[in-house]
Amino acid sequence: MQTPRGFLVLDFGSQVTMLIARRLRELGFYSEIHSHSLPLDEIKKRNPYGIILSGGPNSVYETTSPRRSVKELIEVAPTLGICYGMQLMVQDLGGKVHRGESREYGLATVNWSESLGGIPKQQKVWMSHGDVVDTPPPGFEIVARTSDHPAAIKGPRAMGVQFHPEVAHTEQGNEVLLAFADLCKAPRDWDAPHMAELLMQRIREQVGPTDHVLCGLSGGVDSTVVATLLTRILGQERVHCVFVNNGLLRKNEFETVLKNYENIGLNIKGVDATQEFLSALKGKTDPEEKRKTIGRVFIEVFDAAIDPKWPIKWLAQGTLYPDVIESVSSTGGSVTIKSHHNVGGLPEKMKMKLVEPVRELFKDEVRKLGAELGLSHDLLWRHPFPGPGLAIRVLGEITEEKLEIMREADHVFISALREAGLYDKIWQAFCVLLPIQSVGVQGDGRTYERVLALRAVTSSDGMTADWYPFEFNFLRDVSNRITNRVRGINRVVYDVTSKPPGTIEWE
Repeated sequence: MQTPRGFLVLDFGSQVTMLIARRLRELGFYSEIHSHSLPLDEIKKRNPYGIILSGGPNSVYETTSPRRSVKELIEVAPTLGICYGMQLMVQDLGGKVHRGESREYGLATVNWSESLGGIPKQQKVWMSHGDVVDTPPPGFEIVARTSDHPAAIKGPRAMGVQFHPEVAHTEQGNEVLLAFADLCKAPRDWDAPHMAELLMQRIREQVGPTDHVLCGLSGGVDSTVVATLLTRILGQERVHCVFVNNGLLRKNEFETVLKNYENIGLNIKGVDATQEFLSALKGKTDPEEKRKTIGRVFIEVFDAAIDPKWPIKWLAQGTLYPDVIESVSSTGGSVTIKSHHNVGGLPEKMKMKLVEPVRELFKDEVRKLGAELGLSHDLLWRHPFPGPGLAIRVLGEITEEKLEIMREADHVFISALREAGLYDKIWQAFCVLLPIQSVGVQGDGRTYERVLALRAVTSSDGMTADWYPFEFNFLRDVSNRITNRVRGINRVVYDVTSKPPGTIEWE
């Protein structure tokens, strides 16, 4: 089965390129992101309904800027340029771009002179640019302006917008993308059944008819969906699931998750490797070193867990698009944020090949896929839990004492969320044990114990996030519960940092 027709997003280095693909998929259009330098023959093979040129940090008149012929792209399919993509379109097709008198970042108002689909005549949008379109190319007209400069152009089989319709700050941004989809005459046919069909076919093509797969499970949504998908396609006898107790799990998690996996029919083996992980982590304080150490030990444990009679050739992982974009510099030049053990911490020489069925999906798409496979709400809506587990929530060196404090505090926090009916309203909630101590008074004595930070965020895909605005009474109650019940903590703080500028996890 061929990759479905959809939209091709060419990345010129914007930090939000992935959001273009995400918005299109939410609207029901399949989309893929590729380098701005993807060969024309490859583009033609994909036969896209439309091509989108992303934004980027460069200026089109600089000799080192990424560029390519927009004219040849328009001949393949209707093309939309966003920010830098619009400027490249203008310059390549004979228009003029110049450096603006000042840079424009943040909210702006544009006025449309032409009615395009559901786009309102006046629209609040998010700008992020320093260059300005001076003259549109021949055959193009300016269809929207701010008070200072052109904000959108339209020509034969092409559109350009100076703002970013893909970000949440732009009001009716989806309507801009829908107007372009209408120009492309693209059908809205990307949904959970299509996702499942596509991924199943890809797995059949990648994994040989007699190959066996080792699936390392974490208890989280992504690996659970991957294991279920692989088992449905290849059969229980060929998919060997291993759930490792790395000593970095939450309270009672090893036993609870194993039971859940048995209930949904996975071929599951539990391995207690607590001492191996804790020994390898001893003395390590750098978060990147901790992540990569955990990735290395995972592979060693998986190797040891393989029965010699199993013809294992593949290691399956639940890597997602946000994991990839934060771990590897984008094709257009955005920066690496952090490595993840599932994409950045694996040994260079590994005995198994990787199969990552959901690598190009967002978290919400994985949940839709899981629902299509019949998984329960409780399994699909567990808060994300990082592969390195509590190792990146205990800042500094890992010890059994710190882990025990963390488990108890986390259990109190999550239990309180469930009691208050807040768990499903929050994308991710957890505790962070800080490498500092503070003076306190408990009973009639002075204490000098650890500080715990609470973190709870709302998000749709993990790419951006905002802190959850708890009621003060809830925070007071949780703080009291933790300091009263968890020995070793005498101070609780709440993290009110969004992403960006922070990340969701602290390490």
